[in-house]
Amino acid sequence: MPVTAAGSSEPAVRTTAGVLRGSREAGLAVFRGIPYAEPPVDALRFAAPRPVGGWSGVRPAVSFGPPPPQPSLFATDEPPSEPSGDDWLTVNIWSPDPGAGAGLPVLVWIPGGAYVIGASSLPEFDGARLSAGGAVVVTMNYRLGMEGFAQLDDAPANRGLLDQVAALQWVSDNIRAFGGDPDRVTVFGESAGGGSVAALLAMPRASGLFRRAIAQSVPGTFFSPELAADVAAACAAELGMRPTASDLLSLHPSRLPAAGEAVAAKIDTWTGRWGPITYRPIPFAPVVDGDVLPATPWAALATGASRDVDLLVGHTRDEHRLFSLIDGVLGQVTAEQAGTALGTLAPGPDGARRYREAFPAAGPEELYELVNADWLFRMPTLHLAQAHAAAGGRTHLYELTWTAPGMGGILGACHGLDVPLVFGNLGSGHPAMLIGDPTDEAEALSARVRAAWIAFAADGDPGWPGYEDEQRLTQLLDTQTAVTAYPERASELLWREHTFSALPLINR
Repeated sequence: MPVTAAGSSEPAVRTTAGVLRGSREAGLAVFRGIPYAEPPVDALRFAAPRPVGGWSGVRPAVSFGPPPPQPSLFATDEPPSEPSGDDWLTVNIWSPDPGAGAGLPVLVWIPGGAYVIGASSLPEFDGARLSAGGAVVVTMNYRLGMEGFAQLDDAPANRGLLDQVAALQWVSDNIRAFGGDPDRVTVFGESAGGGSVAALLAMPRASGLFRRAIAQSVPGTFFSPELAADVAAACAAELGMRPTASDLLSLHPSRLPAAGEAVAAKIDTWTGRWGPITYRPIPFAPVVDGDVLPATPWAALATGASRDVDLLVGHTRDEHRLFSLIDGVLGQVTAEQAGTALGTLAPGPDGARRYREAFPAAGPEELYELVNADWLFRMPTLHLAQAHAAAGGRTHLYELTWTAPGMGGILGACHGLDVPLVFGNLGSGHPAMLIGDPTDEAEALSARVRAAWIAFAADGDPGWPGYEDEQRLTQLLDTQTAVTAYPERASELLWREHTFSALPLINR
């Protein structure tokens, strides 16, 4: 419930753990760095998150919590005023009306970053513009890399996912005090965040903690326990350790990301054992352990898991273009590189041939981008929509087709372009480089996307028809929006019989 902090006009609320004092910014009440669980260090290292203890007095909530340990190369550019420390498990809240009776829809954001990098304090995740549209926006941190996803013999699997569940439980218990409706919680995320949303849909521990879900660019990489354990063993070996929590407890958390980096740098040496994850490379992902995550999201949804959860799901048209740029092959893909990609990623024993037949006019560059995009993001996303709809779940599908004007438009509608559009932060943060100088066109599209996301969070209707297998209706997000049959029909047919299973360990 709202309270009044003595001698202050700044917003203050009482949570189950104690009173928090935030700040007022541009008409919103903003609370940063709120702990939702105890710091996962010392005796709690590699353990399931433990609910945060209470405090007396008024606790300031005006600064972001520290980001979880991650590779220094990608460490977030924190302002000098940001705190350091081990209180990684925090949430941040933007609210138009921090009153217990406001009953606003709630959007809970899970940052992406390949399950190894990222933090809720990044400027692209500032929730002010999205919240101003009439929703309470929550962003979270969770454990990454080895801390969050390494398969260890004496620790629970998927600790990063368990952190997300703990954050959602905190929201359920406390969000009413910030003006939110605990019965209208929508969890949303992009890339690894979208994969996390998909995982939560399949997790019994998350049942009942959210009414709706938005999964953006869902990656198809979920690991079997055997594969995850083998990767963890390789990472631990880099540190001279066994892959156990008892061994790794002796190391400072800052040392573990370097081990993941070292394995990723030479991941192709494990091609014969780890298969296609060595191609991208992807050393960490949710583990289908049979307990925390009983099945892949596609299998779980197909059997009716989360049938009562409304799902908005989609991807960008040119998902892989950004990675081609990062890898230094954009505009330079050779026939040999395209052949390797097709041979590694295309479904079925004759997948490479079928791709060439399905796209007869495509050269090496287009084939390379298509199969990479389909394997990693586009087809996993489509299959998630199909599984949920087939089981009777209310489902809405979209594809972002707007060509980003940044860098002369060479990246098209690439991976990550939806993030600035959803949050409205067109000129700040790393994804803003995709847009360049914000134009009226970009602002208008962002306003439409934000309105759709908030409308979906409010009542389950983003403003276009639901998806079902016969008509396959899909909203195209562009300057001129349209509803059409799913546009990537050739890829859809190529992957129709494919099952996105937990990736196995090969040649054990």
